[in-house]
Amino acid sequence: MADHDPPPAALTVHRADQRYRSAPEDGVDTRHAFSFAGHYDPENTHFGALLACNEETLAPGAGFAPHRHRDTEIVSWVVEGALSHRDDHGHAAVVRPGRVQYLSAGAGVRHSEGNVGGAEGPVRFVQFWLQPDEFGAPPRYGLRAAPAGPGLHPLAEGTELRRADAALHLLRLGPYAPLPALPAAAYRYLHLVRGGLGFRTATGPRGVGRELGPGDSLRLSGPAEPVDPVAGPAGVEALLWVMGSALRFG
Repeated sequence: MADHDPPPAALTVHRADQRYRSAPEDGVDTRHAFSFAGHYDPENTHFGALLACNEETLAPGAGFAPHRHRDTEIVSWVVEGALSHRDDHGHAAVVRPGRVQYLSAGAGVRHSEGNVGGAEGPVRFVQFWLQPDEFGAPPRYGLRAAPAGPGLHPLAEGTELRRADAALHLLRLGPYAPLPALPAAAYRYLHLVRGGLGFRTATGPRGVGRELGPGDSLRLSGPAEPVDPVAGPAGVEALLWVMGSALRFG
C-alpha cells in the first residue's frame, strides 16, 4: 500500500490487560500498548504514525534517569500526582493533571522525568511517541493548560507538532452523554483515561456491543466508525489521536 493510499476499514479493541509490562527503573511500572524495549510483536509495532502509548506509574522518589531522544514527538498527560521534567536545553517544569506537556526531540535532547520531590503518592501519566515528518530540527518544548469543560478539545496540533497531518484531542463527557462525531482520518487511536465508553461495532443485528474502561484503547482505520458511542455511568476522559498517514520509511 502506498503512503497516500487509504487503509482498509478496521475497528479493533485492545484491553488494558493486554499491554506489555516492564520495570525499566526501580519504582517504575510501565505498560506498553505497542512493541517496546524488550517486548517485540511484529503484528503490533505501531499504529498510524504513533510509535508508543505508555502508561507510566512512578513511586515516590522514582523516575527516569537522564536519557536521550531524537526525531520523536513526545506528549505527556498526567492522570494523578505531579511529574517533574528537566532537559539539557534549559527547560524545567512540573506537570500536573489538566496540563499537557509537549517535547519535540528534533536533532536531539537529553531529559529526565520523575515523581516530584516530596511526593507521598505515585505519579501516573500517559505518554505518546509520534513520528515527525521533519527530521533534524531544533528541539522545542511546551507546557500549557488543557481546555476545560465537556466536549472534544484539541491538545496538540498545527505548529505544536512536527507532523502536519496529526493532532491530539481530549475527550471529556458526563455520564451517558453521546460522543460528538470524531474527526475523519485515515488512522484514529482512542485511549481511555477515566470512566467508560460503550458502542456497537456495526448497525443492525451484526453489531456487537463493546465497553471500554481505563487503559483500554480503540483503533480505527479507514472509514470504520463506532456506532452510537456513549459515555459510561461515570462519564469519560479519553485521548484521541487523529492521523492522516502511517509511518514513513526512507
